[in-house]
Amino acid sequence: MSQLLHPRITRVAAGILLRDGQFLLASRPAGKAYAGYWEFPGGKLEDGETPHDALCRELHEEMGITVTAATPWLVQRFVYPHAHVELHFFRVTGWEGTPHPKEGQQFAWQATGALTVSPILPANGPLLRGLAMPEHLVLSNAAELEAAFLPALERRLAAGLRWLILREPQLAASDYRALATDVLALTRPAGCKVLLHRDIALAQELGADGVHLSAAQMHALTARPAGLDWVGASTHNTIELAAAQALGLDYALLGHVAATASHPGEPPLGWEGFDACMAPGWSLPVYALGGMRPELLSTAKAHGAQGIATLRDGWQ
Repeated sequence: MSQLLHPRITRVAAGILLRDGQFLLASRPAGKAYAGYWEFPGGKLEDGETPHDALCRELHEEMGITVTAATPWLVQRFVYPHAHVELHFFRVTGWEGTPHPKEGQQFAWQATGALTVSPILPANGPLLRGLAMPEHLVLSNAAELEAAFLPALERRLAAGLRWLILREPQLAASDYRALATDVLALTRPAGCKVLLHRDIALAQELGADGVHLSAAQMHALTARPAGLDWVGASTHNTIELAAAQALGLDYALLGHVAATASHPGEPPLGWEGFDACMAPGWSLPVYALGGMRPELLSTAKAHGAQGIATLRDGWQ
């Protein structure tokens, strides 16, 4: 009876090999459950192994490569008919050797939003959405730039900006609507996704790409807002991260990591506190927020973050 109530959880490490904007998928060989399905390569943890150790061993055994650079990313828990699994996914950006199939599988390099292989193993499918998100998520800064904001936005769009959270809490509702209308007119031709801050109804009305929720707003919801492609939230602790995951949100901002002028007198998490919040393992990408600069991107990723979110960087 106890085995039925507490099924054994199989822990797995899997690697997302990244190269030139593409990622590698592998087919499951004949004789395994879900044979022929496509997945991110990896395998079960052995007794005493860390997920990183298992990743390195499995990728060497499966495809003959030696991992030289890998950072923790998402943790996905999934119930299959044959097993309950906890998958620890790593973004692998460095390896020695050329991947070649050693277990009868096939490999295919794929681009986000343009898959050429199917079907995808169910536990792997949700990660494709995370791969579509940037490493650097930008928040607007119209409060400081005022009339110079839209010209600054045009420059950033020309430089390749493709995601923006329009966060301007100082504006009255009518002024925010006007700004959002102007921003969407600029960003749509450039292919930049825009998420409005907190105003779900306005995002739906204007056809914005999504909405970014405050932590308090998120806690008041019982379901993910409908009719929006992307929904994220600000979080500050594990309780709020768990709420974001339970609602099926696409990402979370976690902070503030370092001291910031916008939070005077509030002690920052620091990277130790950030690690503590990330320790349970989350199935949605988490961005480090607060005092972040581009040169901290690799540090944030080493701590398990999707990347960084910035407010002031790059707007001058």
